Amino acid sequence: MSSSAPQGQTKGNTQEKEVLFHPELLQKFDINGPRYTSYPSADRFHNEFSEQDYLGALKRVAGVNEPLSLYFHLPFCPNICYYCGCNKIITKDHGRSAKYIKYLAKEMAMVCDAMGVNKKIPITQLHWGGGTPTFLSHEEMIELMQHTRQHFDLLPGGEYSIEIDPRRVSEADIKLLADLGFNRISLGVQDFNLAVQEAVHRVQTIEETQAVMDWSRKYGFKSRSVDLIYGLPKQTPETFKETVDAVLKMNPDRLSVYNYAHLPHIFKPQRRIAEADLPPAAAKLDILSNTIERLGEAGYQFIGMDHFAKPDDELAIAQREGKLHRNFQGYSTQAECDLLAFGISSIGKVDDCYSQNVRTLDEYYAALDSGHLPVLRGLRLDQDDLMRRELIGELMCQFNLDTKRFAGQHQIDFQTYFKKEIEELKDLEKAGLLEWREEDIYVPIKGRLLARRVAMTFDRHLRESQAKGTYSKVL
Repeated sequence: MSSSAPQGQTKGNTQEKEVLFHPELLQKFDINGPRYTSYPSADRFHNEFSEQDYLGALKRVAGVNEPLSLYFHLPFCPNICYYCGCNKIITKDHGRSAKYIKYLAKEMAMVCDAMGVNKKIPITQLHWGGGTPTFLSHEEMIELMQHTRQHFDLLPGGEYSIEIDPRRVSEADIKLLADLGFNRISLGVQDFNLAVQEAVHRVQTIEETQAVMDWSRKYGFKSRSVDLIYGLPKQTPETFKETVDAVLKMNPDRLSVYNYAHLPHIFKPQRRIAEADLPPAAAKLDILSNTIERLGEAGYQFIGMDHFAKPDDELAIAQREGKLHRNFQGYSTQAECDLLAFGISSIGKVDDCYSQNVRTLDEYYAALDSGHLPVLRGLRLDQDDLMRRELIGELMCQFNLDTKRFAGQHQIDFQTYFKKEIEELKDLEKAGLLEWREEDIYVPIKGRLLARRVAMTFDRHLRESQAKGTYSKVL
């Protein structure tokens, strides 16, 4: 197994040089756990949370006049990728997407009516996810953005992003997206090896992907991110290295390197993947080690979880300045704000509530036709939840928590309030996953791939239920 290249990280005026990849730690602490795109995690949502709860949250934020964030779930895909765990609808019928756009418009109007705002709501972040958002025709994209701008004001300098399947777009598509206001794209690649692609039913060429990168630069997109997945069937350390090298030649601003979670009992398409074709645990560690080394050599910084970015990228700058945030789309430079989510299965965060929509088109259309918001489940956070959400967010984004400052802000005695957690941290401290620097909890370079494991110590809901079996591995 190759050793990882040193990963530099600035803290104060000190430049640390330490190895990020420690296989013995990963093998010891690679357990199932939440990804903390939210706290509490989505499996804590319950059906007792109702439309009335969501309406109450909307009313509470109506007069705040702070910028909000928008998410649209666009579930349609023309074909299925076997590894996918997203809520998607496989179809080639554009009649279905045309109808869906009209109902998204209806949901937006109902949400804005519930907020009682008589002017456009300022927006600093927007994301189209899926599914394959570019399944939409040009007319449908234009229509959806027109409906969006009817109710919302997309502010200059915001993050307006979309997920792209390079197999499904033309130069005209990318130009239109730029004209509509998008300034960031995320490209799904996963793996360029043909044997791997055939095993997951997603064949995509380097040339197709390079073309999209070139078009995004031509039409002024500010950031390009590439998604890779390790642990897919037929992968080897050698073939994945070829994929990483091919991606680096494209010079993306950010990369995400996700661990494939094989959960065929939850995601039916994964049943088409032969488990015998999955790389063994040792090979997966080799793949991760090689990838971290190669990205370090190429100058990318480890941001956290699965994310890497160039030193001059907004994510890296925000992390150095202590301004990085984490939300349902991953890491973000935008300040913590309420998130309005539209479409099936989408999850929003409004005031002290999380709310998730129904999962099927029939349920979604029926709710809106009857004059109701399509709320399936959710959660209202108590003061302890809100405090722990902030704490876990700081650990996941900054790898540091000033316990004295935190205690002062929340008017608690940190040592008393988190007595159990501090005791549990001792084993992680002995292993090198964290350090106490006076009154700071600090996650050093060697512990950062396992920052989720440190955060899990402060997860009260996880402690109470110990229901870890439904989560993906920490790595």
